[in-house]
Amino acid sequence: MTKIVTGAQMQELDRRTIGEARVPGTVLMERAGSGLVTNLEHVFGSARGKRITILCGKGNNGGDGFVVARLLRRRQAHVRILTMTPVSELSRDATTMYRQFVRAAGKSAVQPYRSASQTLPLLRESDILIDALLGTGLSSDVTGRYGDAIDNINESGRPVVAVDLPSGLHADTGAILGRAVKASLTVTFGLPKLGLYQNHGVDLAGPIRIVDIGIPPAYIDAVTSRTMLMTPAFVRASLPTRRPSSHKGTFGHAGIIAGSVGKTGAAAMAARAALRIGAGLVTVAVPSSVNDVLEAKLLEAMTIPMPETKSRTFARTALDRLTAFIAARTAIAIGPGLSTHPETVELVQALTKQLDRPTVLDADALNALAGRASMLTACKTPPILTPHPGEMARLETDATPQSVNADRINTAARFARERGVFVVLKGARTVVARPDGTAAICPTGNPGMATAGTGDVLTGMIVGLLAQGLSSWEAACVATYLHGCAGDLAAAEKGQAGLIAGDLIEQIPFAVKIAHET
Repeated sequence: MTKIVTGAQMQELDRRTIGEARVPGTVLMERAGSGLVTNLEHVFGSARGKRITILCGKGNNGGDGFVVARLLRRRQAHVRILTMTPVSELSRDATTMYRQFVRAAGKSAVQPYRSASQTLPLLRESDILIDALLGTGLSSDVTGRYGDAIDNINESGRPVVAVDLPSGLHADTGAILGRAVKASLTVTFGLPKLGLYQNHGVDLAGPIRIVDIGIPPAYIDAVTSRTMLMTPAFVRASLPTRRPSSHKGTFGHAGIIAGSVGKTGAAAMAARAALRIGAGLVTVAVPSSVNDVLEAKLLEAMTIPMPETKSRTFARTALDRLTAFIAARTAIAIGPGLSTHPETVELVQALTKQLDRPTVLDADALNALAGRASMLTACKTPPILTPHPGEMARLETDATPQSVNADRINTAARFARERGVFVVLKGARTVVARPDGTAAICPTGNPGMATAGTGDVLTGMIVGLLAQGLSSWEAACVATYLHGCAGDLAAAEKGQAGLIAGDLIEQIPFAVKIAHET
């Protein structure tokens, strides 16, 4: 996991690196610029021959822009810089980098920003724009020339690479300060900034790449941050090993309590996802009259019919049999496609009180606990809850989906801490929180996953990893990360608009394979 920091924390890390570790600010700029160019070429191809316009502010963000310009020119790009301020007003390090660029390219390659009407045509004839206007220190609304420049960038219709974070975005909250650049790629330096992963940052940052600029590890360790970014290294280290002597019992038996009339698909997808993530055995408990329907959908998973209501949902009388079912399984998932029939709700509440093994509660299991979240404290083993914002709002007091989305990280962390549970708050940049209040943000996934059934797939993946012996924290984070990876692989193959949950299931093994290899 990588720490996610505030703008002030990153500025302090820069200060310590320069002042205590004696690394010149210009060296940090050089590393930042080099990293940006590497990532730019990785995404957009060779810079050779491309027309690239860089808009530079007066601070260190602008200094990074001058470094980028010099390095791109070496790669034989056609580089033009628009400066927002006279050279005399540049920061000291930015002035140094300006002089190095001019020494190589001549003063004619640097032009002052004049007006929106003069600038927009220049931007539109560029192949790529680089936003080096404003950095992490921004705290007030953008107005005047900087505001006009941001508008020009957004109106140009050209690909935009943001230096550290999109100009106009608050580094901590992800709020738009008056106006903000919409980037095609953000290359951020040192450590990821909190604002990139919440609120408007999710839409404005585009793909985010992190560049190591040489902050000493001891300084990073000293930073207090309870918000982390999931990384491939964490996923790889957490995945279970498969020894040559393994057999299906080695990888656990996942039990899934799910389904009702018309909703056997949710149960089937959860079961298939649990198998695809590596569970040795999967059995689904289902209302008796839909058992045959579910069996027809599943080849590798087993099913067990349970007592049902006249509405073909789980009956309250299924409690004893389900208690025995849970006792015979390594890990349990409850919820996909259950329905909110009153008897089923009573049953879920009764089961929740006696949970004594790793468990995932999703969908209608969460709806059964709406207004009764205090019941979660009775669980002998803290369960993993996987709400979307609407379900989270129903679990919280005086919350709405809008208020949940406005403060996703704190909402998840607070609920996890107060109720002693693990929370996977689904959505763009899914947040996983644990009982001590630590939260992790998932960087994978795409809008194509906003389709019915993807949550059931995630539930199956989590219970499949729990069955294999991962801790609740590891299972929640690893499943969430690989779920997003599978979605990204599916979108790369089929596009986002027509993506369906089944596409994700088929990509799970490839996501796991990639995680093992990276």
